[in-house]
Amino acid sequence: MTNSDNKCLSPPIYLDYNSTTPLHQDVIDAMIPYLKSFGNPSSSHYYGFETKFAVELARKQVCECISCDLDELIFTSGGTESNNYAIKGALMSKYQTTEKYHVITSKIEHPSVLEVFKYFENKGYFDVDYLNIKPNGLVDLEQLKYLLRKNTIFISVMHSNNEIGTLQPIKQITSLCKQFNPTIIVHTDASQSIGKVSVNVNDLGVDLLTICSHKFYGPKGIGALYIHHGVKLDPLFHGGGHEMCRRSGTENVLEIVGLGKACELVTKELEDRNLLMKRMTKRLYDGLVNKIGKNFIRVNGDQQLKLPNTLNISFPNIEANQILNEIGDKVAISTGAACHSTNESAYSPVLKALGLSSDIAKGTIRLSTGIYTTEKEIDNAVKIMSDTINKLKPDQLSNDTTTEEVEIKLTSLTKGMGCGCKLRPKDLNSILNQIPKQFPNPNVLVGSDTCDDAGVYKLRDDLAIVQTTDFFTPICDNPFDFGRIACANAISDIYAMGGTPISALNLVMFPSGKLPWSVLKRILEGAQEKAQEAGVYILGGHSIIDQEPKFGLAVTGTIHPDKVWKNSTAKAGNYLCLTKPIGTSIIQTGVKRQIINDENLQSLAIETMARLNKYACECLRDNDIQVNVCTDVTGFGLLGHLKEVCLGSHVGAQVYAQSVPLIDHEKIAEKYGRMNECISGGTSANFEFTKDVVDYDTTLQEHWKMILNDAQTSGGLLFGIEKQDLEKTLNAFKEKQVFIQCIGQFDEHNATNSSSMIRVKNEKLFQ
Repeated sequence: MTNSDNKCLSPPIYLDYNSTTPLHQDVIDAMIPYLKSFGNPSSSHYYGFETKFAVELARKQVCECISCDLDELIFTSGGTESNNYAIKGALMSKYQTTEKYHVITSKIEHPSVLEVFKYFENKGYFDVDYLNIKPNGLVDLEQLKYLLRKNTIFISVMHSNNEIGTLQPIKQITSLCKQFNPTIIVHTDASQSIGKVSVNVNDLGVDLLTICSHKFYGPKGIGALYIHHGVKLDPLFHGGGHEMCRRSGTENVLEIVGLGKACELVTKELEDRNLLMKRMTKRLYDGLVNKIGKNFIRVNGDQQLKLPNTLNISFPNIEANQILNEIGDKVAISTGAACHSTNESAYSPVLKALGLSSDIAKGTIRLSTGIYTTEKEIDNAVKIMSDTINKLKPDQLSNDTTTEEVEIKLTSLTKGMGCGCKLRPKDLNSILNQIPKQFPNPNVLVGSDTCDDAGVYKLRDDLAIVQTTDFFTPICDNPFDFGRIACANAISDIYAMGGTPISALNLVMFPSGKLPWSVLKRILEGAQEKAQEAGVYILGGHSIIDQEPKFGLAVTGTIHPDKVWKNSTAKAGNYLCLTKPIGTSIIQTGVKRQIINDENLQSLAIETMARLNKYACECLRDNDIQVNVCTDVTGFGLLGHLKEVCLGSHVGAQVYAQSVPLIDHEKIAEKYGRMNECISGGTSANFEFTKDVVDYDTTLQEHWKMILNDAQTSGGLLFGIEKQDLEKTLNAFKEKQVFIQCIGQFDEHNATNSSSMIRVKNEKLFQ
């Protein structure tokens, strides 16, 4: 295995089998011949017969695994499709009637079930009830009895939960429903169950059952749906009438063969697999209890009615993401279901349904063993995890140790990073537009009614004060660097107005029970060093206890009332210049997610963010360069801030993508910028915010659109100058060795066509 910089690494211990499983070698061997067997199973000749036989053999193998007849099973593309088809196929014709029917599911279903029910509910097609979950993870059967109505026609409850492993009493649920009304259709998602526990559709009594191949050592992208005799489903796909006219589309022979073989192995090996996984999971739990202490570990879900391989545990007052960041390169685990992993705004809905407090839920991890898990792996994983968790215990971190004694990864304590965790521009604007305007004040030169970087208040004819505040969560792991960057970023707003910063107040939000005080000391030292460089005196500040570390400053500066730079005064024909390269969010997101391990690149990003915009501001002021418009590029990204400038100034702009500077052009433009894993949530929100005004060149590659919307932290000044001043400006910056790049021009804009307010060209400004 190699990392992104081609350094050899030992592969981490894999304890995330509920997310996916590796292909079994016997499955691989069964599939290989069908890489060459190309026949269409619907064709009436030798090549078709060959693949048709393989498909039907696989159907037989799957049916034997769950004890159903051959004509009760169809192949799908996986668990998500099976769940969607089971629900939509059964209900599709029902919402076209005048009667409004009632359906039931539980609060802890997979999103491919829950989202379908929510869709029907939001459309008003059905009345939907969501079963509560008891503290042990089981659905409330008494509530189910109460919820059943005469017009109840469908219920879906998963066989086993993918996060906590709890096995639901499906047989009892089916019995209750059928006794109440035999026509109620019962569906269960058994994606996590097959291969771990016995799944027999006759014992369960269900009408529909979902199967997902990659959860039990088969290939991804293939699954199946059991459909009991007599249950009619409207087809989702119409066409060739494949799969008994229930699922049109030429069969995926290769993966169907893999699914069949995986099911055959389950039929033969289930008991041995069950015992092995149960033994490995117990060894894992016992080892953690021995090393960490039983009182500091909470086990979630019923411990009797559960999958043999799943251990869902919580560590109070420790962030699960912090644990993952610490051990991710050594042990592969998860904080919940893979389908929720991109949602960093909240903890798992399953844990919410269990009623866990936020302090416990946020410290929850899921461990899942498999048939390839060894005792040695378990023992090594126990040591790695226990060492990390013992280090992160609040009673350990609260000791007054030095930063060097306790290695802290600040970014692991937060969901977002730096300016990228600002409120989304669209949401913020919608709120601000609802706030009544303040009373007029002739001394307010720049106030809250614009999108400027700071406020300006005139004290006398020759003096005004500039006021701003900015704070955010860590953008890097080193506390000293975090302090430097946060300070440079906060002061930048004064420079963006053309002012001179003079004083500041620290804003501290600190998780005192999670981090040693030495971390806060280093943050403040970093800020003070940068403030001293800027000539700013820190007068004091304010602090509160918070779940996540945050730091920033409230800054005051001075300016002549007639020399204020605004972000709403751009002129058509002006050149557009930028004083720092972009790409900070791509780099730091990649570092946080352990994709980027390039220390030089990370150091370059940190120094770029820590660089004061003082020097760019002085170059412009000292050389009497007429700045018609100015802002600094931070969380809304280059195009987001440019959108605010264009809207406020009633002008358009042309941006030349090939002239936009990147911190490391080759690594960002050709490598990390192409990786979705390096794109932060803030960057994606910026793209949504700007897409209504940006017209991208048709030749511009998709990843460049995200780069131009990358959520910057402590970015450069973005300003407009007269054409005749360009050469003078470039020479002034060159003489002072301050970075500058001309990236575009402002132009006239037709207000009736907002989609082309900003045009991004895939070329250089000056050829």
